[in-house]
Amino acid sequence: MNLSIAFAPLVPSYVVWTAFGLAIALSGVLLFVRSRGAVVRSVAFALLVLALANPSLTREDRDAIPSVVAVIVDKSPSQDFGDRNQQTEAARATLIERLKRIPNLDVRVTEASRADGETDGTRLFSALSSTLADVPPDRVAGAIMITDGRVHDVPSDPAALGFSAPLHALITGHSNERDRRVVLTSAPRFGIVGQTQTIRFRVEDQGAQAGSAEVTIRRDGEVLEKRTVPVATDNSIAVQIPHAGQNFVEIEASPLEGELTLVNNRAVVSIDGVRDKLRVLLVSGEPHAGERTWRNLLKSDASVDLVHFTILRPPEKQDGTPINELSLIAFPTRELFQQKISEFQLIIFDRYARQGVLPLIYFDNIANFVRDGGAILVAAGPDYASPTSIWKTPLDSILPAEPSGDLTEAPFRADLTEAGKRHPVTRGLEGSDTSPPHWSRWFRLVDTKRNTGTSVMSGADGKPLLVLGREDKGRVALLLSDHIWLWARGYEGGGPHLDLLRRLSHWLMKQPDLEEEALRLVVRGRELVVERQTMADNVAQVTLTSPSGASRTLTLSPDEPGLWKSAVPANELGLWRATDGKLNALVNVGPANPREFAEVTSTTDVLQSLATATGGDARRLDQGSGVSVPRTVAVRTSTTYKGEDWIGLKMRDASVVRGIGVLPLFAGMIGLLLLLGSLAATWAREGR
Repeated sequence: MNLSIAFAPLVPSYVVWTAFGLAIALSGVLLFVRSRGAVVRSVAFALLVLALANPSLTREDRDAIPSVVAVIVDKSPSQDFGDRNQQTEAARATLIERLKRIPNLDVRVTEASRADGETDGTRLFSALSSTLADVPPDRVAGAIMITDGRVHDVPSDPAALGFSAPLHALITGHSNERDRRVVLTSAPRFGIVGQTQTIRFRVEDQGAQAGSAEVTIRRDGEVLEKRTVPVATDNSIAVQIPHAGQNFVEIEASPLEGELTLVNNRAVVSIDGVRDKLRVLLVSGEPHAGERTWRNLLKSDASVDLVHFTILRPPEKQDGTPINELSLIAFPTRELFQQKISEFQLIIFDRYARQGVLPLIYFDNIANFVRDGGAILVAAGPDYASPTSIWKTPLDSILPAEPSGDLTEAPFRADLTEAGKRHPVTRGLEGSDTSPPHWSRWFRLVDTKRNTGTSVMSGADGKPLLVLGREDKGRVALLLSDHIWLWARGYEGGGPHLDLLRRLSHWLMKQPDLEEEALRLVVRGRELVVERQTMADNVAQVTLTSPSGASRTLTLSPDEPGLWKSAVPANELGLWRATDGKLNALVNVGPANPREFAEVTSTTDVLQSLATATGGDARRLDQGSGVSVPRTVAVRTSTTYKGEDWIGLKMRDASVVRGIGVLPLFAGMIGLLLLLGSLAATWAREGR
């Protein structure tokens, strides 16, 4: 209970102060001249001034509020090294038991969550802020952290803590720990496919004499090079970027004898391969209604450099027009099909028939271009079934279907074959989930025989409509109708011509995500999804290896035609690997080189300065004789809260008011009696 006096003047404050001044002056004069009853009169004046000031006696009933201490337990992955977790649990049990003995103390224990793909590093102070978010600063007695000392969100200013109380750090681990790590000093994020990029790195040893280390360099799991490098010296490697998308380069150093962990002996660089302009040659033969379909598609793709020629005037055409009056550009056949053919990734023949423009030797060059890794697409019409068909050239050795010489000219709706439902070029095309599909009709189809490719779309009576094939290193596609422009024009609602043609051209140019047989790892939220694309009816089990080296075998389940999946929690940061014995896949969860594993030796240095600034301390739990938890002491007022074998908490005197009582001293009978009594005493003294 607290007692205090409060004033609530009955008149303006200046009147009270004026009366007080007059009372002092009159009392002084009376005392100076030694007037009879001067003391009694002075008391009467004082009581009169007090009555004007209206004093009251206030009583507060208060209940003490417990002080709060936060105990933050580091549960980051670096705590798994050595016996740190055992030290942590032993220290936590002892510390909490001792803290609970201190009266009027609220103990809050929080485990700092493990790092995941959304955060990087150990963030104990974020956990501390969350723990004390609902606690006023004047109730905080302090904070105690049990950690290995590698904390990545340490504030630079003690004021940022939000309270004035000691911070203590109890450090797990040992002072003589050794570790080797690979440090990236320069790493590119992007690279042009087919070109090289330079990566610079350094091998560092902590707690050991500088020496040398054997370094293994891998790209997408394949060993590129092994070399011996001196420790603490900058090195560089040149790596070629073989494909678009992510290219994972690993730099792994040999183990150091007696080191704490091997997890940071490897650094990972993810280089996003970007294709330079994809060069496509489009050769249009006889003009037709859908001639611009391919051109419009390819011109809309910023990554494609299109060269387009239309054969408007074959050599056999003779109409008497002088050559110097023709505005047509001569077809540079020798330059395109002999000198610079290797500069293209894809050649498209759109309704092209032999017109004497290309000698047969150039068709031989095109066939060899495909076998060496190029691609060709034939968008056929009646020309493919005619005596001047492009089939009747050396291209017959690579084209996947031979024309029978007949045409089917009747309405039909294109449909996916069983293989087409699995193939990434056609799987899941919009409108294909119904039978017949929600696509407009076509009206012409080239009949074929002796099909050697994979038919992914069919036309009238189940005849092949889109046939895909492979020839050595290259790829071939044959579209056996020239009516896809009906989809582009929106006839009867149209169809998915953009998706189909874009996927088809990208498959021909070997886009990785359109491979028929592929193994992929995909991070979705907090899950790691293993995907197996296949044209087969079954898939083998997949071995998944986490960044820490732990392996597990997964059985994939069918998700949709041609696609099998399985999902596991993405509970470790770093590079994950998957293999089914034939195909391999890699993916990085979180940052490529997590701060959590950059430096793993325990230390008091990171938290020492902040702890000292608050009056606390950072000390090791094990100083060579086992885990020793310092005593916890309640301290009321001090500038330091640590000793040789103890740490202190700043106990608070915070309280909450439960009730208030107010007693006016000059109100009612009490005030009246005091004033009348003082006047009566004055008269009595003067009457003697």
